[in-house]
Amino acid sequence: MVRNRFFLLFDVLLLPVAAVLAFWLRLDAEGMRRYHEVIVAYVLLAAPLKLLIFYWAGMYRRYWPYASADELVLIAAATGAATIAAAAAAFVLLPLFVPGKTCPRSIPLIDGLLTLVAASGPRLASRLVWQRRQRKARQARREVQRRVLIVGAGDAGRMLVGEMRSNPQLGLVPVGFVDDDTSKQGMQIHGLPVLGDRKAIPVLVREADAQEVVIAMPTAPGPAIREVLEICERARVPASIIPGLYDILSGAVSITQVRDIQIEDLLRRDPVIIDPQPVETMVRGARVLVTGAGGSIGSELCRQIARCEPEALILLGHGEYSIFRIANELSQRWPSLTVVRVIADVRDAARLRQVFATQHPQIVCHAAAHKHVPMMEENVVEAVTNNVLGTRNVLQACEATGVSRFVLISSDKVVRPTSVMGVTKRVAELLVQQSAGRSGQRYVAVRFGNVLGSRGSVVPYFQAQIARGGPVTVTHPDVERFFMTIPEAVQLVLQAAALGEGGEVFILDMGAPVRIVDLAVDLIRLSGLRPRVRWSGEDLPNGKGHEWDIEVVFTGLRPGEKMFEELIVEGEEAMPTSQEKILVSRNGHRGLPCPVDLEAAVDALEALARDGDEQALRNELREIVPRYARLDQAPVPAWQELVASSD
Repeated sequence: MVRNRFFLLFDVLLLPVAAVLAFWLRLDAEGMRRYHEVIVAYVLLAAPLKLLIFYWAGMYRRYWPYASADELVLIAAATGAATIAAAAAAFVLLPLFVPGKTCPRSIPLIDGLLTLVAASGPRLASRLVWQRRQRKARQARREVQRRVLIVGAGDAGRMLVGEMRSNPQLGLVPVGFVDDDTSKQGMQIHGLPVLGDRKAIPVLVREADAQEVVIAMPTAPGPAIREVLEICERARVPASIIPGLYDILSGAVSITQVRDIQIEDLLRRDPVIIDPQPVETMVRGARVLVTGAGGSIGSELCRQIARCEPEALILLGHGEYSIFRIANELSQRWPSLTVVRVIADVRDAARLRQVFATQHPQIVCHAAAHKHVPMMEENVVEAVTNNVLGTRNVLQACEATGVSRFVLISSDKVVRPTSVMGVTKRVAELLVQQSAGRSGQRYVAVRFGNVLGSRGSVVPYFQAQIARGGPVTVTHPDVERFFMTIPEAVQLVLQAAALGEGGEVFILDMGAPVRIVDLAVDLIRLSGLRPRVRWSGEDLPNGKGHEWDIEVVFTGLRPGEKMFEELIVEGEEAMPTSQEKILVSRNGHRGLPCPVDLEAAVDALEALARDGDEQALRNELREIVPRYARLDQAPVPAWQELVASSD
């Protein structure tokens, strides 16, 4: 390949020729003889000036086989500056060397145009030669060219076309754009037509004989990306999402280059937005205490509360670093906010009474809990002491100090619970209802679905598996869950505190449940990768034959897990509230009986927890919540046997 020293040699030879040629184009033969002294002087002045300006502009530090629009701009700018310098030399310095002679005024302009041709010609020729060599090398390797339809005629799409043309060894030939912007349709971008919108992809693939679709919409929301992928699947054409450029096309995708994924992309529904006015009215000027304030839900609660200008925000948590981190963040974002940091364990009743007596909270959001289902199956004592006894301790402290509003964060796993985590949270709900009836205060619970993006939730877990190259592990192909985002969860907590009269359980309308395997597939695809999912011995269609990047593997249900979750306990009745997407179960007012003396039963749980008797704890929990049915070991489902037999 031609090196820059050869381009310097070309310039040394061609720039004087361009200057002489400018005079020849401007003058006749007689004029050339008459101006020969001027011609010599101009060449000796202008050519070195041009070379210096080219050097200063970096013309000899570029790798010209990769020349693009930036290099064309550089050549034009350097040539323009050189032309101005040559004109100044012609009209200011030249009369000093050739007294009584003047340079024709059009010469610098003509010379500038010829200089542009002389400078760009060899450099662009080197790019054409390099591309030709690449094509020949590819043909020698018998590489097959794939015709590519590009979805998105914006900046990313234009860059993608440039990458394909700059890297012919990839074997990708762009044939056109697809874009929903009607002002672009029918136009040409980089010489390629904008053929239509996304709905026309099946027709355009056939008409353009495209073998692949590349989605160049890196900032598009998840639903838009998902719709294009589904259209491509129906059209039986492989589709890739652009995370980087060269790497995704060559197949060497780096996980650091994947498209940023918004949690909302995975919801398969529109996020719920709730009127914040009731919350702002409730919180402004109040003293608010949040337990578990360092967790993912607790910390977001603190942020939302801080925006509403409380008198003080009391952060209570067991982990000092997590409390330190959220307290620092709040102090930086809201310097005038009074932030109180309290390191305490909700299982320490005496410590809680001291904190409440000192801080006098008016509103308490109870987010401290153990929530990991399989882990709590292995740590029954911890689940009982934290989720049940911890809740009782907080409620007792609230009653003793006259806290007017209390919100418990519960779970959809309390409905017909099959796990220790679920049944302990159900007992916590019963404790809230009992306390509300006893105190007459506005103590309520909120029932969550799975929170996308929270610490320990499935999305960060899947993302870590994708980052390692897979596989992504899912328990069962038919497992489904209700999902909500952290902001939705926090809105629900605060709205429950504002709407509650006492004893209610509030539930967010989260739409239809989502299969976990669908969530995993969406996450892989939105990362710009191709999933491979196997069940019943079959592959999920992935595009190019059965090529794939990340495999989804089924591992079987874990202890305590159910196939699906519900939102309403038997005997409850969900009713609408003043907030459109929030439902309320007024089971506290309905007086659904607890089959045992709850206070005595919780005292029994405390004694059994001290003894560490896990089986007795399970039995006592079943006395309180008869619907609790432990799933000790699920049978091997038929799909696992089919997959095993197909390997």
